[in-house]
Amino acid sequence: MKQTNVSSIVLERLADELGDLTPETRKAATYVLENPRDVGVSTVREIAEAANVKPNTVVRMARQVGFEGYEDFREPFREAIRSGSVDFPDRARWLQEIRKTGDLGGLYADMVQGALLNIENTFANTSAEQLEAAAKAIWNCEHVYTLGVGVNHSNASNFAYLASTSMVQFHAIPRSGSTATDDMAYAGENDVLIAITCKPYRREVVEAVKIAKSQGMTIVAISDSPASPIIRDADHGFVIATDTPQFFPSSVATIALLETLLSFVVAHASDSIVTRVEKFHSRRRALGMYEVED
Repeated sequence: MKQTNVSSIVLERLADELGDLTPETRKAATYVLENPRDVGVSTVREIAEAANVKPNTVVRMARQVGFEGYEDFREPFREAIRSGSVDFPDRARWLQEIRKTGDLGGLYADMVQGALLNIENTFANTSAEQLEAAAKAIWNCEHVYTLGVGVNHSNASNFAYLASTSMVQFHAIPRSGSTATDDMAYAGENDVLIAITCKPYRREVVEAVKIAKSQGMTIVAISDSPASPIIRDADHGFVIATDTPQFFPSSVATIALLETLLSFVVAHASDSIVTRVEKFHSRRRALGMYEVED
């Protein structure tokens, strides 16, 4: 497991001190060195039980390497979880541990901060020129296919739905009972594929991008790293931030970027798009789809 710099330093210090510890404290330290991922999600009693020592022994171990107690010692490992450098199951366990301690205020603050930072970091690395270039490609094409699986299927479908209120060439894929590659079977150089996937990258999305590229389609890729396989094959690539204390990648920045991209498409659209939007909502009102306010 990859540790953050601070937690790595703590582990190195603990390893250096190992020979100077008492036999019982050494047992606690050895357990931590062999199971560092457990520290951020476990109480002092849980670590002591797992190491087969008393809780006070774990506290003495923490003090041996310069911390006031176990909570201070554990903080770098909890930060590793918050920053997304541990596996999803460990982050889920951490959330459960937070709930047991009643520290939901801290979780709330972390979630809010994470959402804001994701949006800030995403748009700090995205220029208006990039969005404009992708928007022009989308507006000038014949058909747009929006591809996402898992949680990103909802994100891709929402983008296609919003676009379809004023434009008719948008298709969310894969369709029910189909595959993305089948849905794009007749797409070509006059079409655009908007593909979304983040770590761990979904194979069907990566393969669909390669096939779309071979068919001459324009690729707009949204992913969480410049090294993402779909970014590397894209004509227009957007890197989004997905950090969260949760056990799944955040979709906040993905949705924000898609909404902004759609606004750029509308800005480049012909004047008739305003009439289309008005007609769409007028029809809904005529069909009684909206609740009438008193």
